[in-house]
Amino acid sequence: MSGSKRATKTKAPLKGICHLAGAGPGDLGLVTLRVRELLEISDVIVFDYLCNPEMLKWARPGVEIIYAGKKAGQHTLRQEEINALLVDKTKAGNRVLRLKGGDPFLFGRGGEEAEALAEAGLEFEIVPGVTSAIAAPAYAGIPVTHRDFTSSVTIFTGHEDPTKPETALDYSRLAALPGTKVMLMGVERMGPITAELQKHGMPAETPIALVRWGTTGRQQTLAGTVGDIAQKILDTGFQAPAVAVMGEVATLRNKLGWFEKRPLRGKRIVVTRTRQQAGVLSAELRALGADVYELPTIRIEPPEDLRSFAELVQDVHSYDWLIFTSPNGVAAFFEMFFKLYSDAREMGGVRIAAIGPATAKAVRAFHLAVDLQPSEYVAEAILTEFRAKVGDIENQRILLARAQEAREVLPKELVKLGAIVDEAVAYRTVAETEDVSGGIARFRNEGADLITFTSSSTAENFMALKLPLPEGLKTASIGPVTSKTMRDLGLSVDMEAKDYDIPGLVAAIRAHFGA
Repeated sequence: MSGSKRATKTKAPLKGICHLAGAGPGDLGLVTLRVRELLEISDVIVFDYLCNPEMLKWARPGVEIIYAGKKAGQHTLRQEEINALLVDKTKAGNRVLRLKGGDPFLFGRGGEEAEALAEAGLEFEIVPGVTSAIAAPAYAGIPVTHRDFTSSVTIFTGHEDPTKPETALDYSRLAALPGTKVMLMGVERMGPITAELQKHGMPAETPIALVRWGTTGRQQTLAGTVGDIAQKILDTGFQAPAVAVMGEVATLRNKLGWFEKRPLRGKRIVVTRTRQQAGVLSAELRALGADVYELPTIRIEPPEDLRSFAELVQDVHSYDWLIFTSPNGVAAFFEMFFKLYSDAREMGGVRIAAIGPATAKAVRAFHLAVDLQPSEYVAEAILTEFRAKVGDIENQRILLARAQEAREVLPKELVKLGAIVDEAVAYRTVAETEDVSGGIARFRNEGADLITFTSSSTAENFMALKLPLPEGLKTASIGPVTSKTMRDLGLSVDMEAKDYDIPGLVAAIRAHFGA
């Protein structure tokens, strides 16, 4: 037998890729599907100051998140450092997502970052985004082109100081161009910029509108003329970031303005639901014009005794009734059920009861009927419903799928009625330990007009954060059980939903603010 060395396989190095993506102008609804998809699969996320941090809630657990924000006079990282960071992270085999406000190739220096990646021989992808140059004026009711006014638009940056001899902008040519002019950045230099434009022939009476934080609940519009806008900025304290629109189309905002007329405009509202559930309430409030930010205080975890839960789910066909008290319970139950069975008919003849329309809707999403649903959305109401609709439940077997921390009222009262009750602890709520979207920092720095609580656990865990409460802060509760917990914690209850669900909570908020 000849002596020969055995060939060994070497593991191929991971091949990284960097996605240079536009995060849109601020409204989460204007984030592209491609960006959301990339957020869900990326290993490293590098984001800018103008990116809405709320989108980071779509990132997968464990992702590395790096803030590389730059605003006037404050640079977390220099551009050269950002380029090197993207190269290093991509070269290490990561899927890197570089998020830039608006579109990456419109004054976003995305071209420079792409060049750095190309020169390093690395793979990259460009993902265009909705630019604030178009979106912010649109949300202010200003079309940048209009058949009756202009068929052209010029976009330029006000980032450079026009008094510098080496400025790249040709103000004489810019002033002479027909049509709408949109300026990104430059609010701090509005005086010198408008003076330079007038010096080169732009009429002082040219209409102008500045749109601050366009497409978000913080949107503000300041209107004037090229001749007086700089003084108006000083008089009002108007600040960046803002888009400036110059031209006759700016006058159309009085007729076409729509976003800033919404009923909850200017109200800063905090949502404390879990990161996965907050979106529904946030979206409804944003649709009413509120400036919503999420500060999740709880998250949903599997039960501590997963084996016992699985055994009860496995035997569901042997029960007379299956009771759900929340959508979380429904989700956890069927996630386990379909791990054990591949056919819904394995549930047998068990009848289903659900507390609240959201819970019932979650059940129906699995194409199952709800046999019993009380008109009130609290545990006690289902006891009344059993007495009225079912009658005698003595010796009937009931499986109750619910949270580990749930109140004992329901199982105790069902037992008093003679039922045989098994509690399937489907999930538990624990304190949220991550502040991915920066809600805690924003609450500390900016405060809020209103904070919402959708369960006792959201209130308890919020108070455990020991955050200073801003003067005048109002509170909203989803129902009497949550309200009792809030009062026990020393919180006032300024509004309570009449219907104990998300639409009811939104209705209570609208009514309170006279909207």
